[in-house]
Amino acid sequence: MPRTALTISDVTRSGVTQPAQQNGDNVNGNYLAYNDGKIIIEVQNSSGGALNVTFGIPGTLDGVSTAGKVISVAAGAYVYFGPFPPGIYNQADGTVNVDVTASTMKFRVYHC
Repeated sequence: MPRTALTISDVTRSGVTQPAQQNGDNVNGNYLAYNDGKIIIEVQNSSGGALNVTFGIPGTLDGVSTAGKVISVAAGAYVYFGPFPPGIYNQADGTVNVDVTASTMKFRVYHC
């Protein structure tokens, strides 16, 4: 199955209404359809224990593949991530892969 897209809300000087949260897809993974280095992601862990979110880093560093940036999010916490430098985080097609350990991770994504 393909990864599940995360909806990106543009923030403007006119304002933006807080979008609905999206569930993490712990089976297929999630992705950002584009990344120009101006993306901020809100992650909520709505479970009773700490969970991980991983932002994919394609390619290798000194010939070694990376697992991506893995960050633990405490139970019930809201954590904000970004921006994501395109030269580090973008896949060949310009997307960013986002993986979670459980579907109880919730997302809101903002672009400014």
